[in-house]
Amino acid sequence: MHPDPLFFRDLATVFLAAVAGGALAWVARQPLVLGYVLGGIAISPFTPGPSVSDLHTFDFFAEIGVILLMFSIGLEFSVKDLMRVKWVALVGGPLGILLSILLSIGVGSLIGWPVTQSIVIGAAISMASTMVLARLLLDRGELHSRHGRVMIGITLVEDLAVVAMTVLVPALGTFESGRLILIGQALLKALLILAPFGYLAARVIPPLLTRVARTQNRELFLLVALAIGLGTAAVTQMVGLSLALGAFLAGLIISGSEYGHETLARLISLRDAFVALFFVTIGILIDPHVILDNLSLLGTMIGLIMVGKLVIWATVVRLFGYALSTAILVGIGLTQIGEFSFVLVQVAKTAGHVGADVYNATLAASLLTILLNAALVRYVPEWLGKRRLARDPRLAVSWAGEQEIPPQHVVLCGFGGVGHALGKALEEFGVPYIVIERDPDIVRRLQIRGTPCLYGDASHHELLTQARAADASLIVVALPEIETAALTIRRIRSLNPLVRILARAHGQAEAEKLAAVGATELIQPEVEASVTLIRHTLDWFAVPKDRIREYAERYRASVDPTGPSDGSAQPSAEPTGDRKDDIGAVKN
Repeated sequence: MHPDPLFFRDLATVFLAAVAGGALAWVARQPLVLGYVLGGIAISPFTPGPSVSDLHTFDFFAEIGVILLMFSIGLEFSVKDLMRVKWVALVGGPLGILLSILLSIGVGSLIGWPVTQSIVIGAAISMASTMVLARLLLDRGELHSRHGRVMIGITLVEDLAVVAMTVLVPALGTFESGRLILIGQALLKALLILAPFGYLAARVIPPLLTRVARTQNRELFLLVALAIGLGTAAVTQMVGLSLALGAFLAGLIISGSEYGHETLARLISLRDAFVALFFVTIGILIDPHVILDNLSLLGTMIGLIMVGKLVIWATVVRLFGYALSTAILVGIGLTQIGEFSFVLVQVAKTAGHVGADVYNATLAASLLTILLNAALVRYVPEWLGKRRLARDPRLAVSWAGEQEIPPQHVVLCGFGGVGHALGKALEEFGVPYIVIERDPDIVRRLQIRGTPCLYGDASHHELLTQARAADASLIVVALPEIETAALTIRRIRSLNPLVRILARAHGQAEAEKLAAVGATELIQPEVEASVTLIRHTLDWFAVPKDRIREYAERYRASVDPTGPSDGSAQPSAEPTGDRKDDIGAVKN
């Protein structure tokens, strides 16, 4: 079987469109999602210029993007996060869906829509895209905000509601009790399969990841994580639920273990590539002719989505006791529709309840509201935040995110013998610190002790962000692998250009490499051992201590790449009690 050259040409075109659109959005300080969609429009067969040969070539890859994104969202959440919003999600979610349908019926009666069409459109506009919403929240760093948790909770309930809607929609116009039985059977089947599956997964997956982590094989760890995410998504699809929901549940299971952050860190690059492809594919599907042919219907649907849904969801969230600002942010975030919307309309079209015009308008509305929603999510929260801060400056801290780690802390990258000794010293003197460590057994012992720690590779941007490296007072890099240490220091510098970085190096070449990427001070065990031997030897022969100290400093300067840039060995101007002079010294 010979590979199709058109496929690879199209694939290259799609990724180039993603790069161009993403770069444009970044320069314009707009959400990347917006750039990806515009990049897709640019290479659509419906627009002039280069285009892909087949509109649906990348549907499969787009689905993988959905799975990976929702998997990563689950990794960043916890059961505790969801329990905080259970009532607004479980009760408010169905209430919002019902109000959306009633609004559509009301508007439809005014403009002459058939009742069945109004119900279908109402059901379609009630479904927000979890994929789009999650991506926008991630880009803005608002996934764990109060409004972010509420929105994710509601969209997950909407994903469950799709099961019932796809069964009920074909029966519109006639009441069939059998339809309710089918809904009950579908939900019961899902519960009977997912409940034991979730229980077993929670018992099996963490020990499995522990075994894999002990191998310290990065590729194997990533493959196992992908197998878990994709496998769980497949299980939920088999029981009639969405792939996105299954992927989210898989991430939620892993997030309850100490391997959540590391799994997320390894997944991010792969996830972002497929997610970009998903949004470019959305742009490719935009047909300007469809928009022009259904302007009246399309305009009404966009009004229902952008105005009606905003009012409905803001009202619902407000009813559950949330602040007005939170309610408005939730309403804004849900002013779009996604893939489930045109799935429902397709089911209704097959049943003869709506025509092709409704389906085409729904598709166009989905694409346009995603674009409009990205702009609203970009600007409205900033405006609300500024107004809120202007009224009460004390709220500034809450808008900066949750402060779980004390500011001015120390980040220890690596917790072997040296890290352990340093940790005990920091505890002795009351200095807060957090550990990033790859050894799962060490992490488990730290957890038992109650020491703040993260499992994973310290070179990952996500782990450094979780450790609040941007707010750290000092970061100690005690990693055995020079390449990992260099990458870690480089990533730290991108987060915090001014922080003091203390690192260890073995040999002159390693020291120069770490100094070049941003290490502030380097400790070379071989050099310190040499200095200690020199001191003890010269002391044995009664050489004056000031001369010994001067010589030791000259020796350090000659091999220290963080010292004088001209390489000259200058005597130390520090007082005789210099802390460096005591490192590793043992007086017998």
